Amino acid sequence: MTIKTQDEIRSMEKVCRLAAETLQHVAKFVRPGVTTNELDQIVYDYTLSHEAKPAPLNYHGYPKSICTSVNHCICHGVPDDTPLKDGDIVNIDVTTYKYGFHGDTSATVFVGSVSDLAKRITETAENAMYRGIEAIAPHGTTGDIGFAINKYVTRKGFSVVKEIGGHGIGRNFHEDPFVPSFGRKGKGDPLRPWGTITVEPMINENDKDIVEFAIPNSSVKYYETQDRTLSAQFEHTVLITDVGYEILTQI
Repeated sequence: MTIKTQDEIRSMEKVCRLAAETLQHVAKFVRPGVTTNELDQIVYDYTLSHEAKPAPLNYHGYPKSICTSVNHCICHGVPDDTPLKDGDIVNIDVTTYKYGFHGDTSATVFVGSVSDLAKRITETAENAMYRGIEAIAPHGTTGDIGFAINKYVTRKGFSVVKEIGGHGIGRNFHEDPFVPSFGRKGKGDPLRPWGTITVEPMINENDKDIVEFAIPNSSVKYYETQDRTLSAQFEHTVLITDVGYEILTQI
C-alpha cells in the first residue's frame, strides 16, 4: 500500500470529488432509449471540459472512457449502441485522472421502473459497500472489510463475487492491496494510515459461476453471471486515516 503525503492527499481529494461529480452528472442522463455509448461520450466530454482524463480510455487497450455493466454483466462492460430498456439496471464505473492521481467510483442506476428484485439487489450492493467501509480502521486488515461485506450480503440472500474486488489506488489506477468482498477478521493485508483503497463489492443473485469474456485488442476482461441473473455494484475511493477513514468520492 502506497502511503500519501498531506499534499498528495489533497490532490486525491480533488480528483475524487471530480470523479464523484462526473458520476452524478452522467447518471442524470440514464433513461430508456439512451445507449451506453451516449453515456460514454457524456463522460468523455465532461471530463475533458474539466481538464482531466478518463482513466479507463486506452488502459491496457480498453476502448472506452467508462465501464457500463447492464443487468447480468458484473463489471467492465464496454459501452455500445444498444439502447437501455425500461427495467434495466446499469452500473456506471467512472475513474478520473488529474493532478497526477486517480479517483474511482461507481453506482448502479435504475433505467425507468425496475423490479422489486432489481431494487433489492441494488440496495444490498450499496449497503454492503458501506458496511465494508465502516469496517476500515488503521492497522486493521482487508479481511475485516471482506468479512463485513460478506456477512451482510449472505444475510440478505445474495452472493458476493470473490474473484474480483477493490484495490489500492493513487498515482496508479490499480495498486496493492487487493480488497476482497469476503474474508476473515484480522486476516489479509494490513490497512496503513494515509493509504487509499477502493471498496467495491459486486453482488450477484446467487453463487453460480461467473464467466469471463475477452475485449478485442485489450488485456482487460469483462464478466457476466453464468445464468444471466442480476448483478449490482457500488464503489467509493476511501482514505485510511490515523483514526478511521474518509470517503473521498462522496459528495
